[in-house]
Amino acid sequence: MRREQKTPEGGWPVEGRVEPERIQGARSIATASESRRDNAHGMTRKLMERIVSNANVIAANKRVQGNKGAPGVDGMAVEELQSYLHEHWPQLKKQLLEGTYQPKPVRRVAIPKPDGGERKLGIPTVVDRFIQQAVAQELMRWFEPTFSNSSYGFRPGRGAKEAVTAAIGYVEQGYRWVVDIDLEKFFDRVNHDVLMAKVARRISDKRVLKLIRAYLTSGVMENGVKQASEEGTPQGGPLSPLLSNIMLDELDKELEKRGHVFSRYADDCNIYVKSKRAGERVMRSVTAYLNNRLRLKVNETKSAVDKPQRRKFLGFSMYINKEGKPRLRVHEKSVNRFKDKVRELTNRNKSMLMEKRLFKLNQMTTGWVNYFGIADAEKLLQKLDEWIRHRLRACIWKQWKTINCRRKSLVKLGIPEEKAGMFASTSKGYWKVSNSPILKCSITNARLEKKGFIPLSHSYRKVHVF
Repeated sequence: MRREQKTPEGGWPVEGRVEPERIQGARSIATASESRRDNAHGMTRKLMERIVSNANVIAANKRVQGNKGAPGVDGMAVEELQSYLHEHWPQLKKQLLEGTYQPKPVRRVAIPKPDGGERKLGIPTVVDRFIQQAVAQELMRWFEPTFSNSSYGFRPGRGAKEAVTAAIGYVEQGYRWVVDIDLEKFFDRVNHDVLMAKVARRISDKRVLKLIRAYLTSGVMENGVKQASEEGTPQGGPLSPLLSNIMLDELDKELEKRGHVFSRYADDCNIYVKSKRAGERVMRSVTAYLNNRLRLKVNETKSAVDKPQRRKFLGFSMYINKEGKPRLRVHEKSVNRFKDKVRELTNRNKSMLMEKRLFKLNQMTTGWVNYFGIADAEKLLQKLDEWIRHRLRACIWKQWKTINCRRKSLVKLGIPEEKAGMFASTSKGYWKVSNSPILKCSITNARLEKKGFIPLSHSYRKVHVF
């Protein structure tokens, strides 16, 4: 049943609702019968037994082993988990079934954010990651089928590519304005009571609810001092992504009721409208809804109503081609972050074998192209290839070090000895020399590829399907 956008003056007012039109009220609608909800709630009374079942814990152990990751506060490495469970699983299982298990605090790690500031990650112990994974696998069975089709983050078979592809489709349909909403420190400010109330609507096993609450309040260890955690779901554990989707599912459902088209990936939500005026109205109502209903704060400096061409969504942006159709491009900030990583790997002041340098470089660039391969980026990648080759030649020139070594190396690469001797003694800097015709003729593109360099443009042709 689809909800009408416009409501007559006699409608019943609902505080905090998202209003896409000039309305002052909204009609209520039932989403499920009471009997159906009670039945589903009753089926989860023995959920903990399914969580600790052999098949579920084997799958959880395999997933944690595959994800690897850093140790938590106890220092246990992922490689030690198998032997630990072999010895201690009966005791852990008993504690989980009795509802007495107590998680350890998470280890706080701060990583720099691309746009400035820091993102705080909470790294649970390996054992807690294993238990969280087992819990998340069972919770997914109950929550995943009911999540919105417009939610793409941390879901099986969905991801950032599907989210931006959906966004392109909305713009192509005529929704040429976007309400770009950024939640301020979402993972750090989730209200525990609001979140647990949402989980408790679907899950009736009190042991599971108690365990989830324990993970939310387990605290963080920073500089050897334990700090209490009264709000937030620390990023870094397997349970956090699912809990974030549960928290924001109510927003998804509200937007659907109002007839909005949107694409949400975790706490990045883009709502597409047909006019700036409509966008400003939606921005006000969504902000009020998030504040009043979910107790979440919108970051006003990063949120805006604008043309999609001027906004960044999951590293992408858009442009309108000659035929008037929207197309994807790589956002300038994403390109700058990529170049910073390349600079670090091709820093000529860092001593490293060229084979190892190229291996690390190819790992990074191939992953980057696989992600951005749906964008129109062939010309961009050709320019980046030229720039990367320039940096690699500078590294090679410095590795040759002495005049004699440079002369011999140039001769081996086909440069006449007299010319090689004159060039080897040049006083020009590494950057200028690496862009000179003589070095381009000796350390050719083909030779760099034979050495192991994989051009971005080559990888792009294999993955570009948009």
